[in-house]
Amino acid sequence: MNKVFFLFFLLFFNTFYSQTKLLSWNLENFGKSKSDQEIAFIVNTVKEYDIITIQEVVAGNGGAQAVVKLADALNQKGSKWDYRISDPTSSSNYKTERYAFIWKTSSLKLKGKPWLEQKYHLEIDREPYFATFEIKGKNITIATFHAITKSKQPETEIKYFKLLPQEYPTLNLLFAGDFNCPQSHSVFTPLKKMGFAPVLENQKTSLKTKPKGDNYLASEYDNMFYKTSSINYIKSDVIMFYKKFISLKEARKISDHIPIWFEFSLN
Repeated sequence: MNKVFFLFFLLFFNTFYSQTKLLSWNLENFGKSKSDQEIAFIVNTVKEYDIITIQEVVAGNGGAQAVVKLADALNQKGSKWDYRISDPTSSSNYKTERYAFIWKTSSLKLKGKPWLEQKYHLEIDREPYFATFEIKGKNITIATFHAITKSKQPETEIKYFKLLPQEYPTLNLLFAGDFNCPQSHSVFTPLKKMGFAPVLENQKTSLKTKPKGDNYLASEYDNMFYKTSSINYIKSDVIMFYKKFISLKEARKISDHIPIWFEFSLN
């Protein structure tokens, strides 16, 4: 292939088929409990992605500061990053938390102000946090979410997600986070019938307390659901970060969940 033509092809491809990599991670109790060394490990795990959404940011003292510290550390790695942190979720019956988005400003542009879901905040304990981003002139709205634990029946609040596409009919929605519920559960059927698809299937994402042989993963909890008519699936996977630690106990100081990621382009 002619060298000039090849360079033109690369420019054309990057301009018209822009690919974005979204990473979602429940960073258990993300706040003052995370040391500088642990923050540095998280940075090296996520720095190659374009946008990161974090669940389980501590609502009280230390949570927002930890997000700022993470963003500052990412900014030392060569790319410019920006961030937004939600107000504490409005849960009165359960553990209130914050969410965060961190993104590369060269890849995405924030549109407007992110918001916590208002209409169903009484029905959903930790209501999802929405942010709209522009990518090469096209928009995507990501809703990041952390469901109540399995013992409290997360399907009782996930069932309201089928109403969100009707509430925001003009938005190109993607739901990401820790659902504490597998994508095979019937509660996701209405979303699937609307054209939303999970990026992972039969992939466990939470860590066991103690491994059983080589089996370190416990449950299929974390996922993303994207609108197939407007978002093109390219790749998705998980990051087995715990393999870099000498023990599961040490790995769980980072989190009891592994990060998941989704590479996509917009129609």
